[in-house]
Amino acid sequence: MARYAMVIDTRRCVGCADCVVACKTENNVADGFCRDWIVQDVRGGYPDLQMEIRSERCNHCENAPCVRCCPTGASTIAVGGIVIVERDECTGCKACIASCPYDARFVHPEGFVDKCTFCIHRVKEGLNPACVSVCPTKCMFFGDLDDPDSEVSKLLKARPNHALFPEAGTKPKIYYLT
Repeated sequence: MARYAMVIDTRRCVGCADCVVACKTENNVADGFCRDWIVQDVRGGYPDLQMEIRSERCNHCENAPCVRCCPTGASTIAVGGIVIVERDECTGCKACIASCPYDARFVHPEGFVDKCTFCIHRVKEGLNPACVSVCPTKCMFFGDLDDPDSEVSKLLKARPNHALFPEAGTKPKIYYLT
């Protein structure tokens, strides 16, 4: 079985938000909401500033607190470790929202919690998530961490990288190349 992950090259990302628009279009995300977003992280002090531009979303954690705390079982781990929400089982109680260290979930106007699904419907057809497919700088990569020949595995071995909030112990599956 696959263990899916996304790798984002922060040297190539220009913050254009094409990934955000592709996600909203592909997944029919309600107006005023996003399943992914762009962050500009500036560190240091003048004149030694460093800026990292990141496309952020649900981290599809191996140790997902949102899944553990869901009282109805609506938050589950699907094929390849993709964390999903079963809309019909979700009551919108927000327990999963409170438990997510990545602030990656929101209550859809129809009352269920929504989030990135790595476009699981596309992945099941052998396609990349919509965000990866449209990126004009080709900074986003998707694949199987358990396949040593996958592009994500090769990139993580070849380049320094980091995940967000590793101290949370969630084992996130979004990695940023630095």
